[in-house]
Amino acid sequence: MTQKRREVMKLSSESEEVVRATAGVVAQHADEITTLFYREMLAAHPELLRVFNRANQAIGEQPKALAASVVAFAVHLIDPDAPDFAPVMRRIAHKHVSLGIQARQYTIVGHHLLDAVQTVLGDAVTAEVRAAWDEVYWLFGCSLIAEEAKLYAQGGTDPDRPWRTYRVVERVEEADDVISLFLVPEEGELPVHRTGQYVAIAVDLPDGSRQPRQYTISSGPGADSLRVTVKRVRGEGELPDGQVSTWLHEHARPGTVLDVSQPAGDVVLDDAERPLVLISAGIGITPIAAILDDVSRNSPARPVRLFHADRAHDAHALYASLRRQVLTMDDARAQNWYATDAEAAPTIHPALPGRMDLADVQLPDDAVVFMCGPLEFMRTTRATLLSRGVPPERIAYEVFGPDLWLQQPSSDAA
Repeated sequence: MTQKRREVMKLSSESEEVVRATAGVVAQHADEITTLFYREMLAAHPELLRVFNRANQAIGEQPKALAASVVAFAVHLIDPDAPDFAPVMRRIAHKHVSLGIQARQYTIVGHHLLDAVQTVLGDAVTAEVRAAWDEVYWLFGCSLIAEEAKLYAQGGTDPDRPWRTYRVVERVEEADDVISLFLVPEEGELPVHRTGQYVAIAVDLPDGSRQPRQYTISSGPGADSLRVTVKRVRGEGELPDGQVSTWLHEHARPGTVLDVSQPAGDVVLDDAERPLVLISAGIGITPIAAILDDVSRNSPARPVRLFHADRAHDAHALYASLRRQVLTMDDARAQNWYATDAEAAPTIHPALPGRMDLADVQLPDDAVVFMCGPLEFMRTTRATLLSRGVPPERIAYEVFGPDLWLQQPSSDAA
């Protein structure tokens, strides 16, 4: 972040002193604070259940992500050597815009968040302490409100009416439990989007609730529809099946009308000609597929290395189109790893068994890396790339759901 930006987001001297003295104890209890916050806020404002992902609430991911973000922002305010918070701010703003978050909702959030701090920390929260953390929150909130207003304006979206109706014009069964839906707006033109962005789809569920979920636009710009590729989430252990993915698999057919957000997301393809290394696992293939679709049509000479891990060949979504695109390019190569049944892969494009291992694969010099997949997969893969000398600033990643990468130590979160 530039010095000018740091000066704009600056605590008053009185609040800075208080935050320095209390940041440690707030960070220590951050998960407890944010868990209580969500419970109390959603009880008082059940209409917000139509915005927040109930699954992420149930398994605790959303409170952890909020806790990590608020603590990181507070540290940024009091420590001039803290990592730049601007990329995190932009990523949160994009997520919020895709969900239709509105500026007035920040007042509700701030009230309940400060109440949760008061409840958890008790008598330690004096009037001065509450005022200082209220200032932290509103610096955080106002920065997001401004960034989100800019994104809404760029997308031509009225924040009071963030959803457009789209019609499903085609459905393709891509792999086991994976479908692609091709969507066109019922009115107006397709929105402009950047390769790698996503949209949210909101559906009304049988129990009367409404839930949004974000899905990557798995095709590049320039098509006559938006393609989203949806994996049906099947519950494991005590976790239930995915509500929205199940509804889409069971009900979305040509003619179905869906509420869709404006495209959002900051992990996007650049216009450079540097070699690309595209790394994915499972349904994390979707932003990678969008990038390859774009590059194969518009920059077919750009060197690309595609590495993908999956459960089995039958589970490998978008395989046929990816393979076709790789074969049409001048300098593109792909390697897949399948945890089971690797021998079932086509012999012209053999897969390796087991987990992905990039320790010895050939990587182009000066490559830009895009990753998407389970969080632990990306952390492990990133560590391998760093050990091989790939600079951290050339490794971009996309997280489905709350960005828990922030919970890593700061040296690992860049």
